[in-house]
Amino acid sequence: MAANRSIPFFNYPMLIKQNEAAVRARMENVLARGAFILQSDLVEFETNLAKFLNVKHAIGVANGTDGLIIALRAAGIQPGDEVILPAHTFVATAAAVHFAGGKPVLCECGPDHMTDPASMERAVTAKTKFLMPVQLNGRTCDMDAIREIAQKHQLTIVEDAAQALGSKFNGQFAGTFGAAGMFSFYPAKVLGCFGDGGAIVTNDDNIAEKIHLLREHGRNKEGQVVTWGLNSRLDNIHAAVLDEQLKQYPKVIARRRQIASFYQEGLSGLPQISLPPAPNKDKRHFDIYQNFEIEADRRDELRAYLSDKGIGTLVQWGGKALHHFKDLDFGNVELPVTDRMMARFLMLPMNMFVSDDDVAYVIDSIRRFYSGK
Repeated sequence: MAANRSIPFFNYPMLIKQNEAAVRARMENVLARGAFILQSDLVEFETNLAKFLNVKHAIGVANGTDGLIIALRAAGIQPGDEVILPAHTFVATAAAVHFAGGKPVLCECGPDHMTDPASMERAVTAKTKFLMPVQLNGRTCDMDAIREIAQKHQLTIVEDAAQALGSKFNGQFAGTFGAAGMFSFYPAKVLGCFGDGGAIVTNDDNIAEKIHLLREHGRNKEGQVVTWGLNSRLDNIHAAVLDEQLKQYPKVIARRRQIASFYQEGLSGLPQISLPPAPNKDKRHFDIYQNFEIEADRRDELRAYLSDKGIGTLVQWGGKALHHFKDLDFGNVELPVTDRMMARFLMLPMNMFVSDDDVAYVIDSIRRFYSGK
C-alpha cells in the first residue's frame, strides 16, 4: 500500500460521477422543460420514495430542518410543548423544535450511540407532548421501547431520520414509526442531491394534507391561503436527481454494509477502540452506515496521525453535544454518558468513493498508531 495517498472523508466533486450520464440527462430534461417547482419530477420522486419505504405519503421539502418544523406543526405541536430528543444530534433537531414553538428537552445516548429509551422516559414531565428519536449514523433506535413510552404517556412520535433512509428496526423502515418522519438529502447523505433537500413521510392522511399546506405558503389545491405556511418545496432538479439515484439505492446500501464489515473484521480486538454494531450482529437492526462512528482512546492524537497519513476523518458536530452549546437554553442538564462518548467519537471514511484498498490502508494505519510502529 502506498505511503503517500489521499483518502478524503468525503469527496464532494465526485458526486456527479455516480451514474453521471443518467443524472445529467434527468437534469437537462428538467431544464429544457422549464419545470422547476412542483412539477412531475417531484411527484415521481415522492411516489417512488413512498413505495420504497412502504408508506402512504412522501412529501418533498426544501431541507431537513424545515421538514422537522413542518412535521411537528402538522402533528399538532402547541407553544411550550416539551419534545424529548437526544443531546447527541445536530443542532437542527433542537432548532426545529424551537422554531415550531416547542421546548427541546435532552436525554442520553446509549452504547450504540442511539437515543437511550430509559433516559428518554426519565425526562418525561407533565408538559411533554412529543418524543423525537434521532435515527443516527444509518441506524434505527429501539423503536419498540420508544413506542411503549409514547403509548404509556400518551405522547406523539416525530422521527428525525435524516441519516437513516433505508435503515430498519424489526423489518420496519426508519421514519415510519410515528406520526411523521423526516429525511435529509444533503449531498453527503447516503441518498444525496446537489444541494439542500428533504422529505417528510407519514401514513396519516390528515397530517399529509397539513404538510402539503405548510410547505406551500399555506395554500390549498385551489390556490387559496388557508393557514400560515412556509416556502419549503423540494425543487424539481433535486427531485429528478434523487429519483435517478434512488434506482441504485439498494446497491449503495449493500456496498456501505460491505465496507462496515471490512472495518469490523480489520479493527476488532483493538482494546483502544469501540466499534459500532456489526451489520449482522442484531437481527432486529438493518443498518445502512451513513457514518462509521467509532470511539477511540487518544482520539485527537489518532486523528492527527491519520491526517498525516492522508486519511480524512470527522468529529461529528465539532465534538459538541447539544447541551455543550451554552448560548442555547437547555438548562443545567447533566448527561455524563454523552459527555464521555463525545470525547471519544471519531468517524472514519465511509462512502461510495472508498475502495477496498483504501479501507485496508485506514485499518493498517489505525493499528500502527496503537502499536506504536
